[in-house]
Formats: sequence, structure tokens, C-alpha cells
Amino acid sequence: MIKLIEKSDEFNAFNKEDIFYIRIMSLLKAYSTDYCFALFYKQIDENENITAIISRLDNDYTVCHNKNFDRNELNDFFKTLGFNSILCDDEVKLDFSFDFGVIMETNKKIEKVINYAVIDEYPKLMDLFNLEDYSSADFESWYVDVSHRIRHGAAKAVTLNVNDEIVSSGIFSSIYNDNAILTSVSTLPEFRKMGYASALVSAMVCDIKGKVYLMRDKNKNEEFYKKLGFENIGYWRMYK
Repeated sequence: MIKLIEKSDEFNAFNKEDIFYIRIMSLLKAYSTDYCFALFYKQIDENENITAIISRLDNDYTVCHNKNFDRNELNDFFKTLGFNSILCDDEVKLDFSFDFGVIMETNKKIEKVINYAVIDEYPKLMDLFNLEDYSSADFESWYVDVSHRIRHGAAKAVTLNVNDEIVSSGIFSSIYNDNAILTSVSTLPEFRKMGYASALVSAMVCDIKGKVYLMRDKNKNEEFYKKLGFENIGYWRMYK
């Protein structure tokens, strides 16, 4: 059975340290269960044990499960409700088309020093939006969500500046229990292959006490992140 979660403490009976759990719990940390556009569900078995948790932000879902989850029930759930996207691991085999890529993680803290560069942990989000590739995103909705998460300690934006100019940026889109998910690392074209992105990512990872996760396209950036201590640990799926 899949039931709507009405109180945050209902999550206490489910605990799994992976990228999807962090994504769901950081969303809960930012929005709690008080908003109609951020909903949370639990799948339970006949003994009332939670076998999966699900978050919904607008119509985009994330699924985290244990080994006893009911795939068929999840499949019927999403067929009934509809969705824009469903993010999960490759064990959640649903009857929809999907893209996939690689999950990486690290708990290694590799400090890199680069001269004449300054890390800014509180950049203006408009500057960050202009640097990142958000051409398909609406700034107002993006700003409202990201700033809200940052205010609640569930996200963090960081830039690397040279002569007061942003040359590289990154976002922890989800932060929960000292773990984080790294997204949106970008460097201006004229400053690439100069060590700025490596310095930025290293500084961001060192700022997190626990593990840092990321999702990458299957054929991109593997060696870059491996040099920074990341390892491949599995696969993500995005159903659309």
C-alpha cells in the first residue's frame, strides 16, 4: 500500500544512506509536509513496514527503496497519477522510457590550492543563474526554490572568483545529515582546463563532513571526478 505522509516523524522508521534518500530528506527538511506542491509518500507491506519512500515536487518524483519494495505497486501508482519525471536507481524497473547514468560518491577530502582565486559561499543567485546552463528554466521559480532550500540549510551555492569575476560555480542541491549531492558544476569556457573547477569541487567536498554524491551522464566527466576522489557506485534512472 502507498500512503501519503502527513507528519515528518513518519520517516523515522525508514533510514537508508544513498543519494535518493538524501534527495528526499533534504526536500522534507526544506519544505516539511506543509506545502501542497511538495508531497511525500510511503510504501508499506502487510506488517506496516516501510519498503519505499517517495517525494513529489510539483510533478517530479524521487524514489528510495529497500530490498522488499513492491515494484508492481510502484508501477501502478505512477501510471495512475502520471508524472513529469521519476528519479530512482536501476533496481526500480518501471514500464516507462528512461535515461540513465552513473552515480558517484566520495568521502575523501582532497584540498587543492590555486593562487589568485577566492571561494564565495554566498554568491548572488542571479549571477549563478547567468553562469549556469539554465536556458530552459524560469529564473523566478528556480530562484524561489533554491533560495528557500539554502535558507533552510538543505542546499548551498558556491562560486570561485578571480579578480571579482565568477569563473566557476557549483551547487549542493541537497544536504542532509552531513551528506550532500553535488550538481551544476560549471566553468566559463575561457577558464577551463586551468584547475579552477577542480579547486572549487575540492573545496566544496572538504566543506561536507560526510559523503558527497553526484549523478553524471554515463559517458562524461568520469576521469575528472575520479581524480578528485569520487568512485562509481551504481546507476540512476530518470523515467519521463
